[in-house]
Amino acid sequence: MSGRDIIGFFNLIIVVGILGAISYAAFILQPAEYDSQTLCLVGTVPPHRVVVIDKTDLYSQQQADSIGDIILDERDRLGVGERLSLYELNESGQLRNTNRFSLCNPGGGDQVNPLYRNPDRVQARYEALFAEPMDRALADLILPKNAPNSPIIEALARLSQDPAFDRTVPARRIVLVSDMLQNSDIFTVYGRRRGALEDRLPQASVVADAIRETYGDNLRGVELEIRLIPRDRWEQDQRGPLRRYWDEVFTALGVRVRWAGI
Repeated sequence: MSGRDIIGFFNLIIVVGILGAISYAAFILQPAEYDSQTLCLVGTVPPHRVVVIDKTDLYSQQQADSIGDIILDERDRLGVGERLSLYELNESGQLRNTNRFSLCNPGGGDQVNPLYRNPDRVQARYEALFAEPMDRALADLILPKNAPNSPIIEALARLSQDPAFDRTVPARRIVLVSDMLQNSDIFTVYGRRRGALEDRLPQASVVADAIRETYGDNLRGVELEIRLIPRDRWEQDQRGPLRRYWDEVFTALGVRVRWAGI
């Protein structure tokens, strides 16, 4: 083999290597496939955060504005590929997925590789499929309503049975905006004629056992942030015995809970 042939052979190897590297990079960096209904990556179970707005009592316009800010803050903290759902505990005492908003963040135009995806198209897709549906859901979600019942703990337990939010889902987080004034068959905070709040509530372990018996142990492992709505004539109980009671209930259910205001 002549020297020229040897050089040609090595040049061919280099070209083949470059083409192979380009093909491999294109395969690795090609746009991921998304589910058209949820915008989640196909074949994955994404981290999931849920905002639940307790609308079983009325709140002021200032409180409504604060609730809107809470939801937008959760949206802004959402990583690409993570899922966000919006629910309300409505005037019928039922947990409702507001405007069916339960979507993964597909990422905006500034979060994609411009070599393989057009940032302007990606941003337009983000606005049309994620941001605008959220705005519509938000407008409905912060409308105040009123209800005779407030089954707060049951609503959370039912949510944990949803396949999109059961114990197979990683990093489950609930932000619950509520006054935490439970009123259902399992227990009620009302009835002051029967004595102090701490004396008329069932044992926290009894409530936790009843929830597990009916709904299973699916709340275990959930991270819960309670954004407390203050109520006239209830603030002392809300900050003291009621908060301590809920802490006991959630601890018994294996839920990590923290409290904040709105």
